[in-house]
Amino acid sequence: MNMLHLSQTDYAVSRWSGGTTTQIAISPPDASYSARDFLWRISSAVVEDEQSVFTPLPDYDRQLMLLDGSLLLRHDGGAALRLDPYQVHAFDGGAATESQGRCRDFNLMLRKGRCRGRLRPLRLEGPVLLPPPQGGLLLLYCAAGRGALGEGTVLAQGESILLEDGEAPLGLSVSAPADFVAAEIWCDIP
Repeated sequence: MNMLHLSQTDYAVSRWSGGTTTQIAISPPDASYSARDFLWRISSAVVEDEQSVFTPLPDYDRQLMLLDGSLLLRHDGGAALRLDPYQVHAFDGGAATESQGRCRDFNLMLRKGRCRGRLRPLRLEGPVLLPPPQGGLLLLYCAAGRGALGEGTVLAQGESILLEDGEAPLGLSVSAPADFVAAEIWCDIP
């Protein structure tokens, strides 16, 4: 299994019209969000403005999970949808999306027709075995607290582990309640 430990110094932070975004991982590694040439991207944003507009990404499917705060979303002028922490919301990145509220969120962006994936919250109070990312990858992000993976790799709040092509379950243990986000991704090669 390939394992990469990522911390704040590995992330790229940028400003957008409503706050800041921290890019946690992107594929391929030399891809650029602004060029829209990526297969997938994982990021966390802080929404500072009470009202904001999401950047349209018509070639991507998106999944959004709040880590704290609350948000009302509207897609294409439709009815408002309220998101609270650790709820996952999947939507078309090309939809005209407006938000109301302040929060810190976690985003998964997947190239349509090339990648599929899912976000899952993991609210832990004890040890757990994570299934291997067979044929794909798993990014485990520590949203609150801390935990230890396998033989002692410690994940502090805001850090991630990127696992690829594993075949055996991976143990994750916590000494106090902790919150993690699991992003699982599979990409098809044309």
